[in-house]
Amino acid sequence: MTAYVISEVEIRDLAAVHAYKPLAKAAVLAFGGEYLARDAVPETLEGAFDPGQRLVIIRFSDSATARRWYASPQYAEALHAANGALDRRLFIIEGI
Repeated sequence: MTAYVISEVEIRDLAAVHAYKPLAKAAVLAFGGEYLARDAVPETLEGAFDPGQRLVIIRFSDSATARRWYASPQYAEALHAANGALDRRLFIIEGI
């Protein structure tokens, strides 16, 4: 079943994020992931969304693949490059 990784991101260090992004993208693509939204600023219909935050939505073939991507050495390299530049909440959800 298709799975989605959804991330609410606050950028703390833009320069480090520029190092993170190409590494993260390569890791996502290596696991067959597809970005559906990246650096998106949502239109808030209800509740609150901090204007300094962004949303990222990635589709994977299934949740097991999404978990393998997240635990992979490729993605670990991206996180190391980010070096704390991102404050985020990250979720995996299964599609219907």
